Amino acid sequence: MKGIFGSMFDLNHDGNISLLESTMEFIFLNELLKDDSEERTELELSGLDPDELEFMDTDERREVLEDAGLDPDEYDF
Repeated sequence: MKGIFGSMFDLNHDGNISLLESTMEFIFLNELLKDDSEERTELELSGLDPDELEFMDTDERREVLEDAGLDPDEYDF
């Protein structure tokens, strides 16, 4: 099975993507798509999940951010 990058990860050039090669492709794509914004990092370092915060109402989200020592006004959800 060929991945998104075709033969780029076919390291032994046998025309097939092995489990190892497929894993390497997944890791590469995961790193490529990773959101490195400061906002994301601060939230993750505080133990908060940005996806969960998105679904909270404004007052609850504000309280959770303040409890984590973050300024709620710096985040736009």
